Amino acid sequence: MAIKLSVDDAARPAPRQAPRPRPGAWPGLAAAVWGLLFAVPSFAWAMGMTFGARTTVSPSLVKLADDRVAWFVAVLWVTGLLKVVGALIGIGLTRRRGGRIGRLMVFCGGGAAVLLVWHGCLFVAHGMLVELGIGSVAPDLAGLTRWYLCLWGPWFIVGGLAFAAATTRHVRRLDASGELRRYGAVGALGALLLSLASMITGIG
Repeated sequence: MAIKLSVDDAARPAPRQAPRPRPGAWPGLAAAVWGLLFAVPSFAWAMGMTFGARTTVSPSLVKLADDRVAWFVAVLWVTGLLKVVGALIGIGLTRRRGGRIGRLMVFCGGGAAVLLVWHGCLFVAHGMLVELGIGSVAPDLAGLTRWYLCLWGPWFIVGGLAFAAATTRHVRRLDASGELRRYGAVGALGALLLSLASMITGIG
């Protein structure tokens, strides 16, 4: 039996399929999940629901949230949105991106990896020093040391490693010329300098 095709059928283009994450894209997806989960407390605290904060976060910060101090509530909203942006970057690193978007993804991924690992290592190192009796902490923060040592520090490190793995896989898969690698290095170096400046000045 012959099958006849009309002129319209022959001219109609084949449907385009949306790009799918490649096998091995799990680091980017892990970074995305990490960002979304981390955004939940920020949005919840911004809305006045400080669940989990009273025993794991500095009392002074909890008071700012409870008192609905305008600038601090704004910071919480912005922080939550930045974490969502981080999740989008993680998803973006699972697919082929060209031009400026691809370079921006790698730049942000390298920067996020360094910032998060640095922050987490500081929490862990400080917590260990306090637990060993080498360091000291204000009396009202004494009960929080182990939370920063065992929860927040490792949580930041895990997020940073996820972004590092996602960025590295993305670059290795697509960077034939070495251009993306340079953008990732610049992002990582910028984040490192920002972290050092923050530690030296005590801001952040």
